[in-house]
Amino acid sequence: MRARIYRPARNAMTSGMAKTRTWVLEYVQSSAREVDPLMGWTSSDDTQAQVRLKFTSKEAALDYAAANGIDAQVVEPKSRKANIRSGGYGDNFATNRRAVWTH
Repeated sequence: MRARIYRPARNAMTSGMAKTRTWVLEYVQSSAREVDPLMGWTSSDDTQAQVRLKFTSKEAALDYAAANGIDAQVVEPKSRKANIRSGGYGDNFATNRRAVWTH
């Protein structure tokens, strides 16, 4: 069985970092999905592709994979630079701005 270990990216619709601190072990799909001709649903006979295990650290996920004989590939996360403004959110509503400011 092949699997990948990664840290999930943040949701693109928010600026928050919720649900990105854990590491996930996810099995790679071994068979292609098929489309049901009547309903149009996709199906697969591979039930391992539905399994997602969450771990608190990368080492814990690697230990689990080694203990269970899983061939795991680690995908390192890309670091995100901090978006810190000097005035913070309140700077959007500053009354002491000298120049004209619009969106």
